[in-house]
Amino acid sequence: MLLLLRRVATLRGARGLAGAPARRLSGAARRHEKKGLGEESTLRPLYMDVQATTPLDPRVLDSMLPYLMHYYGNPHSRTHAYGWESESAMERARQQVASLIGADPREIIFTSGATESNNLAIKGVARFYKSRKKHIITTQTEHKCVLDSCRYLEAEGFRVTYLPVKRNGLIDLKELEDALQPDTSLVSIMTVNNEIGVKQPISDIGQICSSRKVFFHTDAAQAVGKIPMDVNDMKIDLMSISGHKIYGPKGVGAIYIRRRPRVRLEPLQSGGGQERGMRSGTVPTPLAVGLGAACEVSQQEMEYDYKRISVLADRLITKIMTEIPDVVMNGDPEHHYPDTLFLNYAGCINLSFAYVEGESLLMALKDVALSSGSACTSASLEPSYVLRAIGTDEDLAHSSIRFGIGRFTTEEEVDYTVQKCIQHVKRLREMRFEPPGQQNPPLTLATTSSQVTGSTYGTIIENTPWNPGGRVLIRYCLLPRQLLNYLALQRGYMLRSVRRHPPR
Repeated sequence: MLLLLRRVATLRGARGLAGAPARRLSGAARRHEKKGLGEESTLRPLYMDVQATTPLDPRVLDSMLPYLMHYYGNPHSRTHAYGWESESAMERARQQVASLIGADPREIIFTSGATESNNLAIKGVARFYKSRKKHIITTQTEHKCVLDSCRYLEAEGFRVTYLPVKRNGLIDLKELEDALQPDTSLVSIMTVNNEIGVKQPISDIGQICSSRKVFFHTDAAQAVGKIPMDVNDMKIDLMSISGHKIYGPKGVGAIYIRRRPRVRLEPLQSGGGQERGMRSGTVPTPLAVGLGAACEVSQQEMEYDYKRISVLADRLITKIMTEIPDVVMNGDPEHHYPDTLFLNYAGCINLSFAYVEGESLLMALKDVALSSGSACTSASLEPSYVLRAIGTDEDLAHSSIRFGIGRFTTEEEVDYTVQKCIQHVKRLREMRFEPPGQQNPPLTLATTSSQVTGSTYGTIIENTPWNPGGRVLIRYCLLPRQLLNYLALQRGYMLRSVRRHPPR
């Protein structure tokens, strides 16, 4: 209990009971010397990116600590008390995970996370039934690990249908039915999208697949623990779960695999045959215990969390869209806003700010941790493939920001984020539409020489008649986009476009 109180006090101290303003201290208070180390420390930004990962719940940490320090036996050791203790804890965690989704504990397999679960579900089922069935169906807006798994199977000779989505991000059920073929083995469609937050009609999809005797897999990493999920009512055959998306530890997840009617799959790795031969390798007891505790806490607090997050999300959306014109909400508003039946998840909000480069806005909002899309593809210079799939204009896709609201987000943090967002969007738009007479003079930001295709090239920032409003033109890009954004903003410019190779 003492550990829990300390952890809660730490979390409150990090946020400040008075909300975001508590973080905005004087320069002297924000920068202090670490005694004995001589290192400079600063307060960290507000965290508004819970779709990427969530903080560990103090109650989860409390449940894990004994198995990190004292009960360290291998759960697969059957000859002594150390192994029995760990095995008992592991099986209790399996029961907690199963209870959250209405499954039998024997249908839960521990993995390293949702990426491994997705790979195991898609590749495992496809390869096991490949002698009779060689067709798979998924959507264009799935997580990258699902899309890459399907492309990998295409290289092995499987046929994959990538269903398009409507402008609201939802699939057309009629198109799904038409895509099903006699040799379709699996349909894989995520429950809640990790970028735009829309919830697919999972029960309807499960009913269609069941009637056609096709296995149905769903990536529920963003849904489990946040909205009610019942694998039997929804007729789900395989489900992927991630620990760190539900305030549990990183490095652990689970996959649900139906036993009746039985779903067969081919394991991805060989070894000692743990987890009923489906996932060899020693189960990390502390991580499994943490996942189980996170599921139990989520089950207890789901209704409260959902209502509170919905109120905060509505507050953020309303304030931003009232104060700033030309803001587009990506996805389907009807599948974001609060409701009492858990028909959607409100904590993932994706907004596009017209006439503003998303990377520039992220750099300006340096004291708020946000993202422009999935953390797994954040290094890419291309606009989000999810936004392109729903028909978003490329300029708007480049101007999108994802706001994540979670269990520990406060009302003050939301208000502070809204205030800073409004301030910087207006400033960046003013820079973009600056009158011609007030343009900054041509500026060379950086020049780098390299022998590529026999030519020397560099990074140039300049103003020309065909580049109005003081925008930045990156002619030949050698530097990372984030660095270019930073350097440009320091000089009062905006990053507009990047060409990764010199023209020929």
